[in-house]
Formats: sequence, C-alpha cells, structure tokens
Amino acid sequence: MLDVLAPFYSWIKVVHLAAVISWMAGMFYLPRLFVYHAERGKAGSELDEVYQIMEFKLYKLIMTPAMGVTWLAGLVLIGFGGFDFGMAWSWVKLLAVFAMTITHVWLGVRMKEFAAGSNTRTGRQYRLINEVPTVLMVVILIAVIVRPI
Repeated sequence: MLDVLAPFYSWIKVVHLAAVISWMAGMFYLPRLFVYHAERGKAGSELDEVYQIMEFKLYKLIMTPAMGVTWLAGLVLIGFGGFDFGMAWSWVKLLAVFAMTITHVWLGVRMKEFAAGSNTRTGRQYRLINEVPTVLMVVILIAVIVRPI
C-alpha cells in the first residue's frame, strides 16, 4: 500500500503540516473564547448564544476535522518510517500528541457544559488551560526537530 503512496510522500507531509497548523490555531483560540464566554457570556444571554455558535463551529468544523487529518497523515508518515521506535524523541512526540488529543476532547466537554449552561470554571482557569497546547506544541517541535533524546 505504501508503495502506491510513495510518489506522494512530500504531499502527505504538506497535508500533515497544514492540518497541524489548523488544529493548533483552534487549540489556541477555543480556550480564549472560553475565557470571554466565562467572563461575559451570562447563560441564556444573546452573547452566550453567539459564543456557543462560535465555539461549536470552531470545534466541529475546523478543529476536529483538522485533528483527524493530522492523525491520518501522521500515521501514513509513520508507515513510511517516520517514527523511530528505538529513539526516545519519537515516543515523547507520540505522548505529546496523545496529550494534545486528550486536551482537544476535554475542550469539547467544556464546550458542551457552556451549551448546557453548566460551566463552573472561571476565565482565569481557562487562561491557564490555554497554555497547555502551547507547552505541548513546544515539546513536539523540540522532539521532532532537535531530537535531544
């Protein structure tokens, strides 16, 4: 199967990177929307409804498909030998990508809480959560580019 895809290796990398960039943009923006929603979007208000629409579209139409394409293209690249099972950097990257995926799912649960009017977190808490994708991204970049271990 990979022999058929071999001529498209560079294109698969492009798709992977474009999907990662799209996913990360959402991972940075959704918690920021939650900050404003928690601080200004009183449940049931018109602003609450606007935030819910923005959050839903970002999560369901951009972030989740981008995450799926990231994973799919990444797994294809692993099939091409893009994962060195004997090197720690590969495992660090994989664990960080799993953590990013868990963060994505966690944000989806928070979005549903806002939609149900049951959010209990403050804007400050969402500001702190907003740092998680940044830290994970830096770990992934160091693991892939510097390969320190």
